[in-house]
Amino acid sequence: MEKNKTDLAETKIPDEVIVDKIILLRDKKVMIDRDLAILYGITTKRLNEQVKRNSRRFPDDFMFQITQIEKDELIRTFEHLDSLKYSPVLPFVFTEHGAVMLASVLNSDQAIAVNIQIVKVFTRIREMLADNTELRLDMEKIKARLNSQDKNIELVFHYLDELLEKKDEEPKPRNPIGFKLG
Repeated sequence: MEKNKTDLAETKIPDEVIVDKIILLRDKKVMIDRDLAILYGITTKRLNEQVKRNSRRFPDDFMFQITQIEKDELIRTFEHLDSLKYSPVLPFVFTEHGAVMLASVLNSDQAIAVNIQIVKVFTRIREMLADNTELRLDMEKIKARLNSQDKNIELVFHYLDELLEKKDEEPKPRNPIGFKLG
């Protein structure tokens, strides 16, 4: 049992490496089959063989094949995917749930260890997005408050301008107050 724990510790991949492999495609955070295969220590061909053998475990919201247009965009955007332009095959991408399912299909110590890291990274990304959403909402509240204060300040200056205009006008002659003699 000690050997397995040591093996798992040795397969530790820096979280930044995993984060760099997560891409946004079709409004989903996904990882491309090639990158997952490298992380799991197997070939992309072997990974896709296991997926095909267990196709019922991978519904569309766990995994999907990208289009040629998406592939071209990924090649332009991500330098580490440059070699994909020589491949005639359209790669598969896996969501967080698909990556978890892959670990159960591959069932190696390295796949399990890497998968735990992947899940933790996806979770941290979700938490960061939630924190950013809260910050954005707070900023919107502050903007609304500032806009309201700007309008109030404009109103004060408008009234001040009116008062100054009235001051500059010649005063109307006042009717004398009091008794009239005679």
